[in-house]
Amino acid sequence: MEKMKKLSKTKSISYAKWGYIFIIPFFVVYLIFTLYPQLLTIYNSFFEYYRDGLNVIGPNFVGLRNYKELFTINNAGYVPIVKYSLNTLILWIIGAVPQFLIAMLLALFFTSTRLNIKGQQFFKTVIYMPNLIMASAFSMLFFALFSQVGPINQLLQSWGAVNEPINFLGMTISVRGLIGLMNFLMWFGNTTILLMAGIQGIDESMFESARLDGSNSTQVFFNITMPLLMPIFIYVFITSMIGGIQMFDVPQVLTNGKGTPNLTSTTLIMYLNNFLGVSKNFGMAGAVSVLLFIITAVLSAFVFKTITRK
Repeated sequence: MEKMKKLSKTKSISYAKWGYIFIIPFFVVYLIFTLYPQLLTIYNSFFEYYRDGLNVIGPNFVGLRNYKELFTINNAGYVPIVKYSLNTLILWIIGAVPQFLIAMLLALFFTSTRLNIKGQQFFKTVIYMPNLIMASAFSMLFFALFSQVGPINQLLQSWGAVNEPINFLGMTISVRGLIGLMNFLMWFGNTTILLMAGIQGIDESMFESARLDGSNSTQVFFNITMPLLMPIFIYVFITSMIGGIQMFDVPQVLTNGKGTPNLTSTTLIMYLNNFLGVSKNFGMAGAVSVLLFIITAVLSAFVFKTITRK
């Protein structure tokens, strides 16, 4: 019997190790291209390390000085990191609020069994198409349309609505509105598709039971659709918020990297890019990056706990 047990043990094959072998490439890529740069960024944030002309200053250890400078009032009388954080928040809200409202309405419209909309695949494709256009191309298009010599001003003048061209790119409300509009157009299709997938995953018998009990559409939405859709909604909301914090290409191209007017459209990533591309101040860039990571983590945790609370 002991010999049989030994033979069975030697002949048995353990397949568990193959699972670990197959996931090794992921961890190798993650360690090299994600974890190591993150740790290096945190390390650089504690050093004075920048370029002054042809001279490279540092790296010299300065502790938390870079973080203190981020929250120091500059010569213009404001704290840059606070101003650009508010800019980023405002620009995200302008684009995100209509994005979620329109996406939810479209998702409910196309998934309604009462309406039974035909050609859903076609409409899904049309709605998603703006998401395939590069943000830089979108920005260049809007820059050409709303410039002082662009077709929008020409139409307004030909209709007699204005006597002189409107400087859309020189007013805070119009620049922020254009950035929000572009973000809405690019991302509402993606949000609609995800919400539609979530609604279609809900058992239809629950909707039928609610209707038989005399529930109207509003009651069905708030008592059945939205609670069961919450996991997908949380995912979409948090990813949208992270994308908003990382907003860069649209305002960068539209304002030619200047954040006009008066830096009211300068985002956090544009502020970070100034340290990387202009001054080569890797210490300050590291501090801004770490702060962005903390803001993203805190907001994501807050949103997750708030939305999932009963």
